[in-house]
Amino acid sequence: MKKKLLSVLLCLAMTVTMITGCGETEEPLDPETQAMVDKAISDPEYAPVPKESMKVGVIHIGDPAAGSGYSYAHDQGIIGMQKEIGLTDDQIVRKNNVADDDPTAIEAAITECIEEGCVLIFATSYGYMDTCEKLSEEHPDVIFSHGTGYKGNGTNFNNYFGRIYQARYLSGIAAGLKTESNKIGYVSAFGKTLSETAGGINAFAMGVYSVNPDAEVDVKVTNSWYDPEGEKQAAQALIADGCDVIAQHCDTPNPQLAAEEAGVFGVGYNSDMSKDAPGAVLCSVMWDWSAYYTWAVQQLIDGTWTGDNYYGGMSEGLVTLSDLSDLNDPEAAAKIEEAKAKMLDGSFNVFDGVIETNEGTTVGEEGSTLDDATIQGGIDWYFKNVVEK
Repeated sequence: MKKKLLSVLLCLAMTVTMITGCGETEEPLDPETQAMVDKAISDPEYAPVPKESMKVGVIHIGDPAAGSGYSYAHDQGIIGMQKEIGLTDDQIVRKNNVADDDPTAIEAAITECIEEGCVLIFATSYGYMDTCEKLSEEHPDVIFSHGTGYKGNGTNFNNYFGRIYQARYLSGIAAGLKTESNKIGYVSAFGKTLSETAGGINAFAMGVYSVNPDAEVDVKVTNSWYDPEGEKQAAQALIADGCDVIAQHCDTPNPQLAAEEAGVFGVGYNSDMSKDAPGAVLCSVMWDWSAYYTWAVQQLIDGTWTGDNYYGGMSEGLVTLSDLSDLNDPEAAAKIEEAKAKMLDGSFNVFDGVIETNEGTTVGEEGSTLDDATIQGGIDWYFKNVVEK
């Protein structure tokens, strides 16, 4: 991938050619080096990076040591990748607690990774996107891979995310069957101003509706990806308003802790939050980021990096639902497995057909499903059972 490596390989190939052309005898290149030369010549933009030369930077909005939530889930993915590929600890550079609304701090953290020799940097939070775009132009020999968001340049700056709405729909089934008040709370970092959050809310609400058409999903927005205190306060306000199940699209387990303290139930996010609030959590919507991190690093090692965006789901192992806890309604397991099987065989895609919004309008068409581009960037509406708080 790195242009310095490319130059060395091409010079090596040219030297061998010149010597051979002069009629002198020279030992042939060893098979591994010859393969790297061949790859560099056929695909000169991204020559392979030897595994022993690989160094990976990771920018976290929180601290994985918290043991739960968003940054923890990403770091577990990095650990899984490291184990699968066989990288040493000193080949991973972590920058923790980097606020994603502070461009100066973001640039400093990424620049430190570059100065420490990182050839690939995973920037895990939405707010890192613009800085990655800027630095990718200044450092064309470094790969910037940005989690969530939507930007990319098709070369050394790409975007990665996934069909988390699949697991959110399944978790909505659990919530819809469990509620007795028919009021389900949802703490979200943002609302319908972002397709990522709106799509997740809608998929969850549609899962609720599939088993309980009488239930509503009350959404309270914190306007921050990482706000531990705000997340808990939002959950408490929803509980005070009568919600007896609390779901979330935010970074910490605090909404689940609030649910447990109040004696109601919850649906966790990012990691399995049953360990945080065992008396409340029905299930958790989860990422296995190692699916992407392993794929991306292996591409650089193999010299097959293209700069394409990545959008995986349950079939790729990127998205999953945790095991159901014993707190669930007895029907939940069978209903969830039925819906999951249809997702995996392609007969059900969540955003299928004509969808009614909470404003009395419709989106979608009979016999079709929303495409990935619309799901990633074009959802600015709420499903009909969603109530903004």
